[in-house]
Amino acid sequence: MTLIDGAAIAQQVKDELRPRLAALAGRRIVPGLVAVLVGNDPASVSYVRGKTRDSEELGIAGRTLRLPAAISHEELLAEVRRLNEDPAVHGLIVQLPLPPHLDEDAATLAVLPVKDADGLHPYNLGLLLRGEGALFPATPSGVQQLLLRSGHDPAGKHVVVAGRSNLVGKPLAALLMQKARGGNATVTVCHTATPELAAETRRADILIAAMGRPGLITAAHVRPGAVVVDVGVSRVDDPTRKSGYRLAGDVDFDAVAPIAAAITPVPGGVGPMTIAMLMSNTVAACRAIHC
Repeated sequence: MTLIDGAAIAQQVKDELRPRLAALAGRRIVPGLVAVLVGNDPASVSYVRGKTRDSEELGIAGRTLRLPAAISHEELLAEVRRLNEDPAVHGLIVQLPLPPHLDEDAATLAVLPVKDADGLHPYNLGLLLRGEGALFPATPSGVQQLLLRSGHDPAGKHVVVAGRSNLVGKPLAALLMQKARGGNATVTVCHTATPELAAETRRADILIAAMGRPGLITAAHVRPGAVVVDVGVSRVDDPTRKSGYRLAGDVDFDAVAPIAAAITPVPGGVGPMTIAMLMSNTVAACRAIHC
């Protein structure tokens, strides 16, 4: 079994951005990334902190706009429109999930497609389905790069994606089926209504777990020798930890690792890649705006 080191591969992606950032700096252009954070969801706060850290490392002008959980929908949209009009902002994300009283779809739609660093605007998703565009959803493109750079090219492989969310499952399936580098896979998408889930996942050369259910994928779901990518991140109670919890993926790591050819850990697998691809999208957006 080989452990796929997402942090090391993410560093490769970030290092490749440095010449592009240097070229922009030579023109006195600094890419700007703003994350809009509503409320204090612990997972979102941690994720945004990682984005800020990586921005600082690369010389991207990253910042977080913190808004109160009780903000009205109209006030949130007004903030997004203000950032859309700010020429110093090249990449903009509205961190999800939002508090229940806010419309996540409307907030995503409010971001200008050219500044959509998360790659989740319907315009950019439509380009993805056509095999076009440049701003791809950060987590799916992170998974794709993780596979390519770890020597597990999906081309010609049967990939099973367990999960059909708009954030990961659907766009990831679209990426991997494209007639392009990092694609050319035969893709099966499973979900909570799939009968005999294990029968489907055991057919995979590459199994990607993205259902948001900790420990769902067991050894019974995995064909020996498969590559397993765990996108899930959940907090589970753990009284042995000082924090009282630990992070767990969708894969039962201890059970699956001995039979997998390669596997990603949680944390340290897909998470760092998501942030690295967000940085890449920000640089791409900046270059497109200033081309």
